[in-house]
Amino acid sequence: MDAEVLEIRQHMGRFPPFEALDDELLDEVAGQVEVGYFQAGSDILQFDQELHELCYIRSGAVEVRRRTGDLYNRLGEGDIFGHFSLLRNNRVRFPARALEDTLIYFIPEDIFVRLCEADEHFSDFVELERPRLEAAVEQHKKANDMMITRVRKLLTRYPVMVEASATVQEAARQITEAQASSALILDEPGDDHDPRHTFTDSQDRPWRLRGILTDSDFRTRIVAEGLPPDTPVGELTGGRLITIQSDESVHEAMLCMLRNNIHHLPVLYRRRPMGIVHLSDIIRYETHSSLYLVSNIFHQSSVEGLARLAPDVRVAFVRMVEEGANSQMVGTALSTIGRSFVRRLLELGEASLGPPPVAYCFMVNGSMARNEQTVVTDQDNALILADDFDSARHDDYFASLAKFVSDGLAACGYTYCKGEVMATNPRWRQPLKVWKRYFSEWIDSPTPERLLHCSIFFDLDSAFGEEAYIEQLQDLIADKAPRSPRFLAAVARNALNRTPPLGFFRTFVMEKDGKHNNSINLKRRGTAPLVDLIRVHALACGSRAQNSFERLDDIAATQLLAPGVDAKLRHAMELLSMVRIRHQVIDLQQEHEPDNNIEPENVADSERHHLKDAFQVLSRAQKFLKYRYPIPGPSGRDR
Repeated sequence: MDAEVLEIRQHMGRFPPFEALDDELLDEVAGQVEVGYFQAGSDILQFDQELHELCYIRSGAVEVRRRTGDLYNRLGEGDIFGHFSLLRNNRVRFPARALEDTLIYFIPEDIFVRLCEADEHFSDFVELERPRLEAAVEQHKKANDMMITRVRKLLTRYPVMVEASATVQEAARQITEAQASSALILDEPGDDHDPRHTFTDSQDRPWRLRGILTDSDFRTRIVAEGLPPDTPVGELTGGRLITIQSDESVHEAMLCMLRNNIHHLPVLYRRRPMGIVHLSDIIRYETHSSLYLVSNIFHQSSVEGLARLAPDVRVAFVRMVEEGANSQMVGTALSTIGRSFVRRLLELGEASLGPPPVAYCFMVNGSMARNEQTVVTDQDNALILADDFDSARHDDYFASLAKFVSDGLAACGYTYCKGEVMATNPRWRQPLKVWKRYFSEWIDSPTPERLLHCSIFFDLDSAFGEEAYIEQLQDLIADKAPRSPRFLAAVARNALNRTPPLGFFRTFVMEKDGKHNNSINLKRRGTAPLVDLIRVHALACGSRAQNSFERLDDIAATQLLAPGVDAKLRHAMELLSMVRIRHQVIDLQQEHEPDNNIEPENVADSERHHLKDAFQVLSRAQKFLKYRYPIPGPSGRDR
């Protein structure tokens, strides 16, 4: 068997439904494969085209659509398509297009038929098209499995490890011999080493995990830069190394890749490297297409290209919900997608305007900072500039950059903030020292306007730039807020401005605003006041968490609430969020513009009952709030 056929066999043998084939059948398949290359954006299969081959994705990504143009699926390495056409009339039902440069193995129809006849597992895989409900239940189970399956389950080999003194040629040889796509770089620990990345080998020799070298690095940092083959690999490592512990979940590994836009993730067990998870490993567990979408965002070279992806955000949102994702999974994925738009727009803006004159951090606020976004959202952002910022010399640049990003986000579906809480507003485009003064004044001397600012800006995260600026502001809040009883009393009362829609005998109180008459705004009357309430307790306990569920974890570790109350708040938050999310999905499926309103008569009896329970939990928690944080008297005593 020649080397090319052997490589095809080894690759296909790793993925279903080929992984269960016996050696003779797998050899036969590999020997008959034809290889095709498709550039990003090119058609692979067109609707009603005659088809006589099964398509197997060797590398790249493929988008499959219905004849109407609606997105049906996105596929990655090891996936197959075209089998439904072969099983019917050899006509393409679902046209396919390459999302990125893609290599396809074409398996002849006669081999496909032979596999169906000879292998029951193969025939079941390609022939069974399960009823929608059964498929949805299975996908929900799979989504839950992502939350509990340990990432170590994805590891199939130990990582390639090379010393920092080795040359790039030696590293390339070791990677090639191991048939890997990356290697970990090691050296002896120094005085400034990170203890989290230090371990001892089987001979008790200490090592520091210094970095990672990937196939992409060889192309972009070695070959493209014309570096000689004797360059030490240690010269190519630097910056923060992203790793994950082996007992973390597959879901957390997926989110880690999303947040950091990486394709290789080293897995550690008690600081010892156990393997490297690749994007393709995650794709087989990832059912929501968010990884594809984020990757596609960073491949766009214009605002127009980014704007064309806006419908895909809604498609991914609907698919996540239909497949059983909970509110945390939906919120985290959509917030990560939103940050990716921001980051890519900033990269494009810098490419157009030139490098920034001083360092900066692009701050996001509100639901994006909390990882709680849905498809109904607007912009809340600001710019934190280095303290050597000079308005006369530098502000024209940052005003232009802010406008470029804000207009770009609007084109991508993130509407302008009606309150102008955006970096385009000069008030929210300030040096770090000014932001520190803002935050200190808001805490020390709260007024109605300043309390409104706290409800927006005290949910904060970095989307791009100097993350340390955000950390300093988070530290300031965590240090000052718990020691400021007057401020806590003020934010507690401010959190009572929006109440749940419950009347006497727990009946619903409807909105009466014309357009949404006789409906309930689940954000204004449900999730938003609950977020506000949780934020108050988080400020009181010095939590640095931004996500509401993570804040509840910090609150539960204190004695701020009676035992069990945090769990009730958590359940109420999840239920209200999911009812809101599901109704937005219904709006999209009915081709209506999604909003936050529901009509109780359109809600099932059981769900109405659960809604009332959740609103009752919120109502009781709000009544407790003003007693927990009383207004201090003139002498400092409560009154």
